[in-house]
Amino acid sequence: MRALITGLAGPELSPAEAEFLRRVRPCGVILFARNLVSLAQIAQLVAEAKAAIGQGDVLVLIDQEGGRVQRLRPPLGRALPPARAYADLYATAPDAALDAARSQSRLVAADLLALGINTDCAPVLDVPVAGAHDIIGDRAYGTAPAQVAELGRAVAEGFLDGGVLPVIKHIPGHGRAMADSHFDLPVVDTPHAILSATDFAAFRALADMPAAMTAHVVFTAIDRDHPASTSARVTEEIIRGEIGFDGLLMSDDLSMKALSGTIGARAEAVITAGSDVALHCNGDLAEMEEAAARLPTLTGKSRIRFFAAMARLGRPQPFDPAAAVAKLSQVLANYASHSESV
Repeated sequence: MRALITGLAGPELSPAEAEFLRRVRPCGVILFARNLVSLAQIAQLVAEAKAAIGQGDVLVLIDQEGGRVQRLRPPLGRALPPARAYADLYATAPDAALDAARSQSRLVAADLLALGINTDCAPVLDVPVAGAHDIIGDRAYGTAPAQVAELGRAVAEGFLDGGVLPVIKHIPGHGRAMADSHFDLPVVDTPHAILSATDFAAFRALADMPAAMTAHVVFTAIDRDHPASTSARVTEEIIRGEIGFDGLLMSDDLSMKALSGTIGARAEAVITAGSDVALHCNGDLAEMEEAAARLPTLTGKSRIRFFAAMARLGRPQPFDPAAAVAKLSQVLANYASHSESV
């Protein structure tokens, strides 16, 4: 299998895409709104993509955080609050917030598995600071690392209980970024000691999770010449070292404008820096080909990490869907009431 997770162009798998998947055999595919028309169509697209790859162990990813970032929206998916809703509830009722956060992810896991989707790119463990770009904003579970970690763990464990892999992001932290890495390269000048106590802390608390996504952010205190996603020093010393994460490490999207150079050069750079897998999202087949040509097959530690992550996809644990829906409805109502009052 190739060290690539790739997007698809639309709601149907084209003959050219099917041939690409058969030949390249990426280790995963990722879905976006452009791929989602109906529940039956989504399930068929996933099944056809997996059949083309010809491998049972394939990651099928989606960003289903809630709030601004949820690809499955009504009527295809249930309405979900942003992470901030749980942060607000945590301020007055931490146990209830943790229970509701776990319950929501357990509910989402059931929805995703019904479509053949086995990986959710959540939870966000970034810790935003005052004045930072709002690309994180209400996607964060608070501004205190311990709270973010506690709520993030509840969400991640809910997914795992539901048979879905969580992907913690954006390691080692995107909360201080003053720019949106979709369009610009954020540069963070915060001293290492402060980063360690804040931004890195939430990730360190969840270092046992099976998968993580890197940040296209420069941390000048660590490596002023490369964003974390293409920095061997950040990967080795911070992500694998100080944070202690030894799970499957994937880059953020190669097509984001924070990165420079050709798509092929970007793909090679993230793997050379120490990521196990490169993520390419926009569904442009020519770019997919270019990335694949520069990427290796999964071997060595990367292959071990991939199959260790797949091994975490256990049988879903029993839960009460009606109770989970009731909790979600209450969180949505509380958040709407809170938002109207400020």
